[in-house]
Formats: sequence, C-alpha cells, structure tokens
Amino acid sequence: MRSIDVALGERSYAITLGSGILTLRSWWQAVARENTIAIVSDQRVAPHYLEQLSTVLRQLGRRVVPVVVAAGEPEKNWGTLDAIHGALLGAGCDRHTLIVALGGGVIGDLAGFAAATYQRGVPFVQVPTTLLAQVDSSIGGKTGINHALGKNMVGAFYQPRAVLIDVATLATLPARELAAGMAEVIKHAAVADESYLTRVEKCLDQLLDGDGELLIDVIARSCEIKAEVVAADERESGRRAILNFGHTFGHAIEAGLGYGTWLHGEAVACGMVQGAHLSRQVGSLAAADVARLEALLDRCRLPVRAPDLGIERWLELMARDKKAAEGAPRFVLLRGLGDAYVEPVAAEIVREVLLATASVPVSAALRDRLEVAP
Repeated sequence: MRSIDVALGERSYAITLGSGILTLRSWWQAVARENTIAIVSDQRVAPHYLEQLSTVLRQLGRRVVPVVVAAGEPEKNWGTLDAIHGALLGAGCDRHTLIVALGGGVIGDLAGFAAATYQRGVPFVQVPTTLLAQVDSSIGGKTGINHALGKNMVGAFYQPRAVLIDVATLATLPARELAAGMAEVIKHAAVADESYLTRVEKCLDQLLDGDGELLIDVIARSCEIKAEVVAADERESGRRAILNFGHTFGHAIEAGLGYGTWLHGEAVACGMVQGAHLSRQVGSLAAADVARLEALLDRCRLPVRAPDLGIERWLELMARDKKAAEGAPRFVLLRGLGDAYVEPVAAEIVREVLLATASVPVSAALRDRLEVAP
C-alpha cells in the first residue's frame, strides 16, 4: 500500500492506495470509529462492492445502513440529496454516524454534500471506484450537486476523514469510463508536471488495458499533485484554480448538452483542447504543445472537437463559471505543458476560439466516437 497525505492542519487526512484493499479489516477498524456506518452507493456500483464492504463492517461490530440511489450525472440533484437525507433519518442515523461514499465522482459529491449538511455535519470517507474519482474528485473536499443553470453550483468544501483507493475496483469499470478518467490524469500533467505527461504518453496503451501496477503509479502521482495544490489553497482562492483546466469549456458542454450526455472526463478532455487553443491564441503556448495535448487525448478515444452550442449559448454558460468575476469568465491557460496560470481573456478572443473549435452538430456530438469505441 501507499499513503499520500493531504496536509490541511486539523483537517488533514491520508489517501491510502493499493490493490485488493477495499475490505482491509485493519484499515476499517482504525477509520470507521462510529457504531453506525451509512454506505451511499449507486445501482451500478452496489451490486459489485456493497455487500463485500458491509460484511467486513458488520464483522467489526458496526451497524450498516445501505443507501443506494440511481446512477449517473443527472442524479446529482436536490431530489437525490433529499432521498439520502431521508434514508439517514429513516434509519435513525444521528450525529455519530459515518457516511461512506462508495462509487464514482457523482456519489462522492452527493455523499460528501449529504455529510456536510446532515445534522450540520457528520464525518465521511471517500471510497472512489472510478479512475476519475480516484485521481481527482475524491480528493480536496469539493462536494455538491448540479443546478439546471450550471454544473456544481450548489455545494460545500467539506474534507473527508480519509480516502481509500482500491485499484482492483477498476476491473469492473467500462472502457469509456476508464478513458474519461484518463482526461483528469492528463489534466494534472498538463498543468503541473510535463515529465508526468511524458510518462503517460509512453505507457498509455497499457493504462487503457488496465495494467494494475502502472495504474497505481499514475494514480499516486495524480494524487500527489492534487494533494500539493489543495494543501496550498484549500478553498480555491488562488493556485487551486489551475486544477480547473478545461473545466470552463467542459462544464458548458455538460450543461449545454444536458447532464450525462457526455461523461465529465469527456467534456473536460474537449475543454482542455479548447483551453490549449485559447492559450495559443493569447500567445503563451506553442503550437507543438497544442498538437501534443490534442494527440494524447485523441489516443484515449476522447472527444477533441466541441459541439456547436451556438456562440451566445457558449458565452452564457461560461459566464456562470465559478472562476468568473462579475460575469466575465477567467480561464486556466498554459504557458507550456506543466505550467498553468489563470487570467481573464477578452471576449473577442474567446469567440475566435469557439468559432474554430466548436463545430460538431449537437445531434452528432460523440456519436461516431462511441460507435467505434472498444
């Protein structure tokens, strides 16, 4: 096993990473100190792992309350959050309950926000089962739900007690989901570590084939990058914003197409290509670096051409981005691969980039790629 610390003073915690550790009794004995454990999962993940984890916790003498919700990005809403609260109340869960988020990024965000708000806050543990959640969304304390007008617009910073990453859970992950997770891996490399990008380029085929040892190495490096940035800027008042590279465009794609049409990682991949072109347009990124990033994402079978939402719709959606100031979006840009910064960009330059990159008819967005995906 490997351990990576997220250094946040009294809110510090460890990320534990390994293979076959989901039901490690000694880990759960130390972390699950409460008598009642509510495991929040979804209908895709629960059949694989809920009973395994519940059995170990019961053997440790804990009362287990399973809470299983529908799967998918469209479920990250007030109704599902209310259903989780209702299940906790119906089971008599009090403030001495530990919530376990067992699933991908949607479950992590939902369960974390439920923990932040249930009886004014109860502890929770992240057990991410998708690559995207393992390398990104389970770390850093961002929790929340979507709103019809914008992605992740309602939520809270609420740090977990611990994160347990079992790479073996990726064995049941569909190829499309694994590729979507690689978008966040590539994002970390693009904003913070060019040498990491080179490593990913060299072993990409093995990673997409599910090579466990290589996945552990890559997940560990992404966790280190995320932990370092979060420790320096927990509430995203400065440097942490670089982790949103591709997200201003990507969140607009998700909201514009309808949540769940594209996976989050797919939208981020396309958004990173647009962000790279924007960086090139303002003069900070070499054309060769734009081409290199786009080629790597394309090798993952991720979308690199954006849907044509209409320029005004694009601008409307991006104006609601959380990095925006007074309705004017600020963008994560690259000086070079591994070197990111954040600044506003003139609207006319953004329009030029949108005209150049957002050309796929909405009705056909991603369809052809999915028809030939493995």
